[in-house]
Amino acid sequence: MKNLKYMSLMLALVSVLTLGFTACGDDDDAKDMTYPVISADGITANPIDCQVYQRGTVIPFHYIFTDDTELGAYNIEIHTNADHHSHSTSSVECEDEDEHEHEHEHEHEAVKPWVFNQDFTIPAGQRSFEARHDIAIPADIDTGDYHFMVRLTDRAGWQQLHAIAIKITE
Repeated sequence: MKNLKYMSLMLALVSVLTLGFTACGDDDDAKDMTYPVISADGITANPIDCQVYQRGTVIPFHYIFTDDTELGAYNIEIHTNADHHSHSTSSVECEDEDEHEHEHEHEHEAVKPWVFNQDFTIPAGQRSFEARHDIAIPADIDTGDYHFMVRLTDRAGWQQLHAIAIKITE
């Protein structure tokens, strides 16, 4: 009888401790099962597919980020697309002004391709964030096709990718 009371008391204590630990755990991340959103709604987004920029100027970046729970951080990467690879986030095909010029692009090696890669934090607790940056384009880089990529991550770790095809000219 004494053992039965002892066992009942231990079982009750284990149940209370289990409930206490479960209640104290931060399960917000477990509830967040959706990707964050990179949006152009309500703004003039920039850049967009097929925009042309000149060396030595700036790319005025502007997008809205949203998440149902909480945003985390974002990354902007710009790299050459001389080999015309794809990141599959846009079905847009940018037309060349001069198809003959395009043929000659493939005949030379990249001399000074531009690579830009920078991380940005979003203040804690944000579910919506308007991102703006002026990104300087070096004056001495290779001209041609580039990818402008935005990676948005929410607090739970879900990531959205938005790849944009742009062109850099003289």
